[in-house]
Amino acid sequence: MTAMDITIDATFLPQDDPEAALGFYRDTLGFEVRKDVGYGGMRWITVGPPNQPGTSIVLYPPGADPGITDEESRTIREMMAKGTFASIMLATTDVDEAFERIQAAGGEVMQEPTDQDWGMRDCAFRDPAGNTVRIQQVS
Repeated sequence: MTAMDITIDATFLPQDDPEAALGFYRDTLGFEVRKDVGYGGMRWITVGPPNQPGTSIVLYPPGADPGITDEESRTIREMMAKGTFASIMLATTDVDEAFERIQAAGGEVMQEPTDQDWGMRDCAFRDPAGNTVRIQQVS
């Protein structure tokens, strides 16, 4: 079997406050804004690391899917508030430096840099919408 040429283009994270999301992903993490699209009073903001133009995060309004019921929308918002709805794993060559910079910028700390039992060193923050943002150290 030959390998398929598949890459990660984008992942989606919910956001319920576009300006707060921009403050975290653009201003704190240093991601560039690639698209900022408004429709029907909602905004979809696409961001990504400047050195990875082919990989993006789409920050989307959680109620935008027309197939979601009011009850499902309430459940999603409750899970977002608890930080149990969505997460993303990022990577850096110096997790301690990244942690210090994000904490100094006011990032909500979930876990300070820790050497995990499985051999990874990582830390975690909560973004303004409650999503878990884990950052692991890579060589």
